[in-house]
Amino acid sequence: MIVRGTREHDLALPFEPVARLLDRYAARHAQKSAIVDLDVDKSIDYGRLRDESRRVARFLADRGIVAGDRVALLSDECLEKLVLWMGIWRLGAVVCPLNVEMNLAYVGEILGHLKPKLTLWNDELDGPALTAGLETAALRFDTMDGKGSADPDEVFVQLKTIDPGAAPGVDYDGQDIAAIFCTSGTTSKPKCVVFNHLSYWLSGLSTLDMLGLTTNDRTLEYRSFGWNSAQILSLMPWLQTGLTLHIARRFSHSRFFDWIRDHGLTFAAGVPTVVNMLLNEPMGIKADDVPTLRLMTCSTAPLSADQWRKFEDMYGVTLLQLYGMSEAGWICGNRHDHRQMGTVGPPAKHQEFVIVNPDGTPCPPGTEGEVTVGGPQTCIATISPNGDWQDLSEARIKTGDLAIMGEDGFVRVTGRTKDLIIRGGVNIAPLEIDHVLMRHDDIAEAASVGVPDPIYGEEIVCYVVPMPDREVTLASVEAHCANDLPAFKRPKAVFQVVALPKSDRGKIRRDALRELWVKDQA
Repeated sequence: MIVRGTREHDLALPFEPVARLLDRYAARHAQKSAIVDLDVDKSIDYGRLRDESRRVARFLADRGIVAGDRVALLSDECLEKLVLWMGIWRLGAVVCPLNVEMNLAYVGEILGHLKPKLTLWNDELDGPALTAGLETAALRFDTMDGKGSADPDEVFVQLKTIDPGAAPGVDYDGQDIAAIFCTSGTTSKPKCVVFNHLSYWLSGLSTLDMLGLTTNDRTLEYRSFGWNSAQILSLMPWLQTGLTLHIARRFSHSRFFDWIRDHGLTFAAGVPTVVNMLLNEPMGIKADDVPTLRLMTCSTAPLSADQWRKFEDMYGVTLLQLYGMSEAGWICGNRHDHRQMGTVGPPAKHQEFVIVNPDGTPCPPGTEGEVTVGGPQTCIATISPNGDWQDLSEARIKTGDLAIMGEDGFVRVTGRTKDLIIRGGVNIAPLEIDHVLMRHDDIAEAASVGVPDPIYGEEIVCYVVPMPDREVTLASVEAHCANDLPAFKRPKAVFQVVALPKSDRGKIRRDALRELWVKDQA
């Protein structure tokens, strides 16, 4: 079958559904660790993962879930989340792993747009509040082997009564929708991105091409699997090779190298925040102290050649800069066997990559233009914050990023056409912050911008025009924003100005505010 120009059976690893993959790994090495949850020090082997995913599929089928139905998954990162995810895919259903760090109002609104047939929520969350107003069922899940045993309605208690041998395994194909997840965009509310299974498969193959991972690797992921980056860097290569995946809820500076030593990790995901933290707060670790770790990556924001070189000199670990986008999967990436510091590497193996001039014509090598992508590795649709579906199955996507490709094929990202703030690898829409600030009684006008930060890459500051005879303090802004914004979206400095710089059309010029910030720091 041909799907958007790609023959599934002609790939280096032909496309296969989850049921076949997990059944094969269980037959090959049932006792090999499949997932290790570092936060609670427990793991699941491939034999049990196969059985548990079968139970989940049967459990869902008994509740009327069929292939193509949407199942929302609300949870921080844990072993149980991935077990449920595999069961959802085994049935051919669509997983919707919403990022629970979003404001409560957004989660409820997005669930209303997605209309999942079932919502599964982790016991550590306020499930009733998150799912209030939904017309479909919502069920609580706890740990696979823990405290949920006293509640007969808890998901994993019910799963224990199911015979895994009687579970369905749907042979969905690459065109079928795999997941709908959220991403921060240029508006205050996040939009959703729709990926089919082939899109994921191709991004996973691009990861394997860039990193050279095999079934013998032991990888580490500490970011949310609600993010596309974690899905295509860690989840898909794990499924495609049968390696051992280690997960944690978040990066831990104090435990990072212990994780590597204790578990013999060979690869670790990375973002600029982590790289900068390890550079600015060194642990005295050298390559000989972590001999198994051969690779780390850095993605979500450009890394300077100086930072890259300093990191490798300090830790003796090969660092690879990658470049991706929620709507596109991997766009570019340095390879384990050929890389160039200061670049994001050549285009990803399965990406249709073109840098274009403002008129849409391709740029010659050495010329700056906007990065555009297309083809079967990109998303098939997006869902706007208002719930509107946009079909992108045949579209080329403009990334909003400026870049130059050299004669050697390596790409250097030179800037962004958008005003997004990228803090710690997370895209933050300044308009969302502006709207909250404008509700402050003492603020007449406000604009937030990202400014350079040695740890997070960018930090948030705001410029405000006070109401007449009023004064705006950082303490009052922090207290005001605490009700509506998570900590990572709150301004860390406030500057009072007489007026905000604006274009002739009345649009705030954030570039002028960033220039003002630089001038004030001199």
